Amino acid sequence: MTEKELLTKVDSADCAEMFSELYGANEIETARQRYKKLVTEMFKNGQDGFPETDINRTEKSLRVFSAPGRTELAGNHTDHNRGKVLAASIQLDNAAIVQARNDNTVFFRSTGYPDVKIKLQHSTGRQHSTGRPDSAGEPDFQPKPEEAGATESLVRGIAAELSRRHININGFSANAESTVLPGSGLSSSAAVEALIGFIFNSLYNEGKCSALEIAQIGQIAENTYFGKPCGLMDQIACATGGAVSIDFIDAARPKVKQINFDLDAAGFSLCIVNTGGSHANLTGDYASIPAEMKKVAAFFGKSVLGEIKKETVMSAAAEVRKTFGDRALLRSLHFFDENERVDAMAGALAEIEDTVTSAAKQQALTFYLDNVNESGDSSWKLLQNVYSPNNPETQGISAALALTKDFFRKQKIYGACRVHGGGFAGAIQAYVPVDAINTYRANIEAVFGNGSVTVLRIRSKGVTELLF
Repeated sequence: MTEKELLTKVDSADCAEMFSELYGANEIETARQRYKKLVTEMFKNGQDGFPETDINRTEKSLRVFSAPGRTELAGNHTDHNRGKVLAASIQLDNAAIVQARNDNTVFFRSTGYPDVKIKLQHSTGRQHSTGRPDSAGEPDFQPKPEEAGATESLVRGIAAELSRRHININGFSANAESTVLPGSGLSSSAAVEALIGFIFNSLYNEGKCSALEIAQIGQIAENTYFGKPCGLMDQIACATGGAVSIDFIDAARPKVKQINFDLDAAGFSLCIVNTGGSHANLTGDYASIPAEMKKVAAFFGKSVLGEIKKETVMSAAAEVRKTFGDRALLRSLHFFDENERVDAMAGALAEIEDTVTSAAKQQALTFYLDNVNESGDSSWKLLQNVYSPNNPETQGISAALALTKDFFRKQKIYGACRVHGGGFAGAIQAYVPVDAINTYRANIEAVFGNGSVTVLRIRSKGVTELLF
């Protein structure tokens, strides 16, 4: 589709319906302006435009892609021990206008970030699924220390893993913009990984890779090239779409089940409160959680807690305390209880969608929210990841949880809240009745600042190509 055709399509009624599905009925015009800007800036002349050698107005069609962020609904710090999680893709996304190239160069521009331009080979030659070029040039797929933590590493790592799996790749130019809030546990990096992997897959592999494979490829790139030892939950949720329950007991083949869930129809707004805390110097805190859980598992001759039962740990609680301390025991108990909550909450979501009577729906919703609160309390008391023990004076997450609970009590309404993401600093998640959301926002933002509350919307589509 040409630039002119795409701009015309963005204004069409069909496009309005698609934008409503992705972003919500109130965001149609915002989405239109966003996509128009991405299209026109791809061809803008001058310093901020794409280099002329990187983009062509007529030879190749423009294509449009979107990769959502995700929110964790349950399963806080369980995936690394082969536990269970419940997550969902959200309306905040990484959108891109893309054009295939005739060479092996990837040019990736994302608003607010430095341009990324890398050659997938040292010299010319089309890259094939075998990792061998047609002519002179060798694949340049080795991790580069200077790219660690940068988007370049993700592009290179994803290309390398696709090639290793004998999947065709080649260059492309992309103009992208992300609305996924960094630092709020909404998986901005996983959205980028899903987007890049899906672009390669759609342009050169006829979309043959499954959502799970796209997710696994992204995780490998983040672990090996980007340098972050993440689990697989973020990538699966971004790639799959909707609410998903994931069982990681078989790490190579996790069980993924998609669940329809319309929270707005249930009368609640799902919010993220960014407390503004810094994630700097928290690596040791994050690493201590899987390490302590795995030490307890090793006590019973297993590598992860997912391989043993809660009763096994409880029967030897005295020995576990003596050997590893109380915190390791408590974190292990959180793991087992959180696994059970994931199953219970997934069942409640299915019941909300499947039941006919309003009374049954309300009962299932209340059960779901009860479990959200239990998850939050467990993370606070057992997992102990709401603030860093090395910096007890800074407890933004604890404060946000306490203020949210106080708001519910004073307003005499029922709601739920829990820590969101890795914890120690960052964000909480809150379920607030729709008719109370403006009052909640005013109360919380008075403490944490304007814009600290973001209302999320669960979207049904994972990473996808938007067909105009």
